[in-house]
Amino acid sequence: VQLQASGGGLVQPGGSLRLSCAASGSFFKINFMDWYRQAPGQERELVTRTTPDGSATYADSVKGRFTVSRDNAKNTLYLQMNSLKPEDAAVYTCNFLITTTTSTQWYGGQGTQVTVSS
Repeated sequence: VQLQASGGGLVQPGGSLRLSCAASGSFFKINFMDWYRQAPGQERELVTRTTPDGSATYADSVKGRFTVSRDNAKNTLYLQMNSLKPEDAAVYTCNFLITTTTSTQWYGGQGTQVTVSS
């Protein structure tokens, strides 16, 4: 199982970006789907968690600005980030709880860098 995150980049404050994270490989089911972020010198932060039925929770710092969605047919999680602030700059990574033939465990992918600067 592999996860590939994409969509990061440089954006001005107030701008928007859309991140994607796609899972590939052989598995039965994707359960929880998370976006994390980590800025230099800071602790890793859970940005959003999406349940199997599609409901989501958000960190207080992003509520009202970020929207997560999942496309189960494409095994892909999206993160629409609006009204970006300099403090949103970080490496964003995705983690999925995936059921395979042998286990249910968390898988993580390489992150995508988000830079918010004028």
